[in-house]
Amino acid sequence: MEVTIRLFAVLRERAGAGEVTLDLPAGARVGDAVAALGEMVAGLPLVMAVNREYAPSDRVLDPGDELALIPPVSGGERAATHRTGERPRPYARVTGEPLSLDALLARVRDPRAGAIVTFQGVTRSVERLEYEAYVEMAQDRIAAILTEAVERHGLCAAACEHRVGAVALSEPSVVIACSAPHRGEAFAAGREIIDRVKAEAPIWKREVQGDEVRWVEGTPPA
Repeated sequence: MEVTIRLFAVLRERAGAGEVTLDLPAGARVGDAVAALGEMVAGLPLVMAVNREYAPSDRVLDPGDELALIPPVSGGERAATHRTGERPRPYARVTGEPLSLDALLARVRDPRAGAIVTFQGVTRSVERLEYEAYVEMAQDRIAAILTEAVERHGLCAAACEHRVGAVALSEPSVVIACSAPHRGEAFAAGREIIDRVKAEAPIWKREVQGDEVRWVEGTPPA
């Protein structure tokens, strides 16, 4: 069985390519694919994504699966998740275009809302940040995080956009907006959303200051 694995961030640089192809026996599992990569993955805590969902090492692979190897994401600790009931469809986008807070606010305005909370994460201390993402999976993961926040906190609406590419000093790389009947729920949801996006979305960043370039260390998604 021939499988192709997409690579990102430090793994892409190690391989010198955005993907590698492996020949695996029928019935091979995620752990077999990781082991077959050998020295390329040495010393890195990794997880595999199968069809844009994080997958355990014993997941059996099927021909046609979309595989991606996820190095530690450039964010913080992973927050606990909670899933219930039917999910609404909040707005999530990963884009190379500049972000507009006003456009995001328009998406969450609601006559039921007595509070709208926004957050902008901006580049600081360095000349620029360069973001790379597994775009399709990142959008899906952010949408799931927003949906769970809407359910948990009783929001009216939630939206998030994240940049890829170069983001200059003081420009926003991520923008979040959420509306709720009361400010307490809106503030709590906004904090939860940004913490989980940074911990769970497959997005990586490297700092650029003059001739110095380094990938920002992160943690593997649980």
